[in-house]
Amino acid sequence: MLEKLTNHINKNLPFLKDKKLLIAISGGVDSVVLTHLLSTLNFDISLAHCNFNLRGKESDLDEEFVVNLGEKLNLNVFKIQFNTEEFAKENKQSTQIAARELRYNWFQKLIEQNSFEYVLTAHHADDNLETFLINLTRGSGLDGFTGIPEINGNIVRPLLKFSRETILSFVKENNINWREDKSNASTKYIRNKIRHNVLPVLKEINPSLLETFAKTTEHLKESQQIIEDRIEKVASEVIQKDFSTALEMTKINIEKINQLSNPKAYLYQLLKEYNFTEWNDVYQLLSGQSGKQVLSKTHTLLKDRDFLLLSEIDFSAALEMTFQIQKNTSEITAPIHLKLEEVQEKSTENKQTIYVDKQDLVFPLKLRKWENGDFFYPSGMTGKKKLSKYFKDEKFSLLEKQNTWLLCNKNGDIIWVVNHRQDNRFLAKEASNNLFKLSLIQ
Repeated sequence: MLEKLTNHINKNLPFLKDKKLLIAISGGVDSVVLTHLLSTLNFDISLAHCNFNLRGKESDLDEEFVVNLGEKLNLNVFKIQFNTEEFAKENKQSTQIAARELRYNWFQKLIEQNSFEYVLTAHHADDNLETFLINLTRGSGLDGFTGIPEINGNIVRPLLKFSRETILSFVKENNINWREDKSNASTKYIRNKIRHNVLPVLKEINPSLLETFAKTTEHLKESQQIIEDRIEKVASEVIQKDFSTALEMTKINIEKINQLSNPKAYLYQLLKEYNFTEWNDVYQLLSGQSGKQVLSKTHTLLKDRDFLLLSEIDFSAALEMTFQIQKNTSEITAPIHLKLEEVQEKSTENKQTIYVDKQDLVFPLKLRKWENGDFFYPSGMTGKKKLSKYFKDEKFSLLEKQNTWLLCNKNGDIIWVVNHRQDNRFLAKEASNNLFKLSLIQ
């Protein structure tokens, strides 16, 4: 394996030589093997270990193992501990996504503070195939089927061409110790389900599965490059930049888009990097009325006569921004994820769900942050109360107040302090059978 890695680096990753490198090491077999290999090859490496505090004493033993390995190989070790579960909760992320964000943000800080030129991770060929299958089950565009990139900015994955079997053989032959993450045996996570239940069957069907997959991803990458070249040409014809406003705006010529062979497909390719999720709403803008808009978490897309106007949301002004919910809207995903359903009776009752008589809602509804002077009539209480007083009585932190959204009627009356308290004036009557159910999706 040492010889194969040497040849691979010489041929495909020669820029790593004589560079200051940082290896992301968990203590698991893959990153330990990468560390031993590059140490043997005398690369200038240091180690970076994250303790996510997700496995109790086991997490601390992983950290201790990495520190000891660094001492044994005479390598500098950077280490950090995270309260991952708290970070995930605060940012409404899964634990895995939160850990990834914490990890890579820290790596970038280490790069800046210590002049590292590349971060090396130990992803291998089986990881690549697992990621492909995960994307297949969830649904993906072509981007999700081209595999994990070997080089992505200053992140490099030297073991991506090597199988898990090759790595395990190397540690056995060289009597190398490593830490086993017991959660890898669990099928709680989709990656482990695929690893333990799906891949063995596929490899039984095709013993050369990894080689076949590698060839397939190469073909897909070539196809993707052809598409990107075509999209670049189309973009030069249908897009123009507008710097006449405070925020830079991108103008997409609707007439020219509609002249293309598949307008929706081209529009998706032009806009896919801007975090839109409601693609049917985006496509409908091509033929929709002027003034309609679709929001993503980062951008707004507005139909303005002959153009679609794309602009980045100015989060510095987000507190002053009002988002409208038009009649016949069944779901919005930004700035928060709300579902609106017409129902005949109440079922679920919790802070995330309210019921309102259909006749009491006047569209467009409005979503906004709170302002001084706001008041409402809290359910379960008598009379009206200033929102600032409600926040104080309910012991809202400053962050909670800043993150709270108000759902209002067209005239501005507060219907719901979202995820907290409905207004008495908009409580559904017991005998009502013509209701709107509004649900916060978290």
